[in-house]
Amino acid sequence: MADEQMAEGRERGLPPGPSTLPGPGPGGTSQAPVVRLLDAIDRDILRILQTDGRASIRAVAERVHVSRANAYARINRLIDDGVIRGFSARVNHERAGQGASAYITLKIVQNSWRTVREQLQALPGAAHIALVSGDFDVLLLVHTPDNRTLRELVLTKLQSIPEVLSTRTLLVFEETDLDPDH
Repeated sequence: MADEQMAEGRERGLPPGPSTLPGPGPGGTSQAPVVRLLDAIDRDILRILQTDGRASIRAVAERVHVSRANAYARINRLIDDGVIRGFSARVNHERAGQGASAYITLKIVQNSWRTVREQLQALPGAAHIALVSGDFDVLLLVHTPDNRTLRELVLTKLQSIPEVLSTRTLLVFEETDLDPDH
């Protein structure tokens, strides 16, 4: 398996040595994510696309000083390997009618993460969900039209999930997207 991965890495023009770290063996039920070692050009491509997801292959190639074919192949490899999960627009939530934002912390029943995650994904306005360590178990970012809708989401939807033991709501007063170069 490792030899196949190294051969594949050589075919893709990656530096010698293991380019991926394999997950558990064939007997395991799930594979650990494949970790791809990124070179300087890959990192530059990622920075460009994070800043402007609409950048053309030609513009990316020119900025990283590679051929269009090479840039195209690298971007496709980053997509295929799951490094690039997708392309999206950065939204000004207030201008899009989502004037209330909050981080909500949840304490949940032990071993209920998968069940809770599925229910949180279905919530209107859920933007980010993370399983975390510390004083709470889950961090949820939501965007709603107003505080009344936010209140309803917390009191009627979140707190009615049987596996949710408690919640704490942190209102967001102002947000700033960070430039990927920082």
